[in-house]
Amino acid sequence: MSVPAKAFTQWLHSVAPDASTASVSRLSGIKRSTLAQQLVRGKVAVFTVVSISRAFDVDVVAALSVFDKYHDLASGRLPPTEAELVSQISDVDLLREIVARNAGEDSLEPASGHKLAPMPHKTSVRSWIDAIEVPGLRHTISRDLQMAPQNLSAQLSANRLPPDVAVQVARIAGVGLTGGLVVTGILTPEEGGWPGNAREKALHTLGDTDLVTLAAARLDVLGKALRRTDQDNEQTNALWENLG
Repeated sequence: MSVPAKAFTQWLHSVAPDASTASVSRLSGIKRSTLAQQLVRGKVAVFTVVSISRAFDVDVVAALSVFDKYHDLASGRLPPTEAELVSQISDVDLLREIVARNAGEDSLEPASGHKLAPMPHKTSVRSWIDAIEVPGLRHTISRDLQMAPQNLSAQLSANRLPPDVAVQVARIAGVGLTGGLVVTGILTPEEGGWPGNAREKALHTLGDTDLVTLAAARLDVLGKALRRTDQDNEQTNALWENLG
C-alpha cells in the first residue's frame, strides 16, 4: 500500500527538482502535514505518488514503475480481456440491458444504449477476481501473499484490495498488470490502458444467455450479502434486548 520514503524522495526530485513541499502539496491536493507524516514514517502511500504524478503531468503508470513493487507495471500495461470489461459493468447496468433488450424485442426495435455507471462499481473487485479466475487463484493469492483466506474474503466483501496485492493478483492470473489498480479506483481506466467505450462494446456483444446468467450470479451474491446483513442486525438487536 506504500512505497519507501527514500525512493519516493528520489523520484520526486527527478519529477519536480525545484518544487517546494508546500507547492507539491498545493498542486497535488495532499495536505502538507499528511505528506510530512508519511515521510517521517518512511512509507509514502501509493495514492500520494498517483496524485503528485497527475499534478505534474507525469504518466502515473510510468511513475509507479520506478518503485520495486511495481517495476514491471508499465511493461505489463495491456488491454483488458472481454471478461474484465464485462466485470466492470454494474449490476444495475446489467439489469437495464436485459430490460432494454426485451423491450426492443417487444417493440420490434433495437434496444437503446445508455451510458454506463463510472468505475469502480459496488462489487468491482470481487467481479474482477471472478472474471480472471484461474484454477486455485484464491489459494495461490493466500499462499504467495501470506494472506489468510478469511482476510482475502473480507477484502473482497469490502470492495478493497491493496495496490501491491492487486498487481500481484494480475501477475498470477496472467492479465494486464494495471487492471487491479483500475478496478480498485487507484488508476482511471485511461491511465490503466483501458480503451474508451470498451465496456459498452463488450456489453453489447454479450449474448442474451450470458447476460442473464451473469446478472443472476451477481444478484445471488447480492442476496447473500443482504442476508448476512439482516442476520447481523438481528443478532445486534437481540444483544441489546438482552442487555436492556
